[in-house]
Amino acid sequence: MTRNIDGALSFPVSVKRLPQKGLTIKIEADARERAVLRDFHDLQDVTSFKADLQIVPWKKDGIRVRGLVKASIVQSCVVTSEPVDAVVNAEVDTLFVPENSKLARLPLDENGELIISADGPDIPETFSGDTLDAGAIAEEFFELAIDPYPRKDGVPDAPIEVVFGDEDTAEKPVSPFAGLKDWKQKP
Repeated sequence: MTRNIDGALSFPVSVKRLPQKGLTIKIEADARERAVLRDFHDLQDVTSFKADLQIVPWKKDGIRVRGLVKASIVQSCVVTSEPVDAVVNAEVDTLFVPENSKLARLPLDENGELIISADGPDIPETFSGDTLDAGAIAEEFFELAIDPYPRKDGVPDAPIEVVFGDEDTAEKPVSPFAGLKDWKQKP
């Protein structure tokens, strides 16, 4: 694997003459690659990263990528900044077609308007040339599976109140709506 401009991993796979049964790709990041993943995705640590992908032909000229990305990571708690251990298990199931494929075009209704359904299937992504980057695909699903707001166990959902001095004599913060309590509607 090598460094990719768009991410940390690159594992190009030729799909020009893909066998009917497809290819099985196994990716395991070494210490240097895990350090790049850690820095690129703003994590405290990436202790393991593995991807098992199956790349098979789809329809006439498309490619289907299925598999699983597993990783062990350490993130920062959004409340306390303490380390939070997490496990990433991301299922990969995505389609790719060449740029000039009819399957890459978005469907239009009878009025020529674009049809997008949140519940419908995603349209295939496009690629150019005769290679797909299996490392970049695995990394994309890895990133999507990372919890954006990790919390350490036992940290309450309510904001932490900071009080200066003892609680009896401490000044309470002034509510931004405190000035409205004396406001009266004019008739």
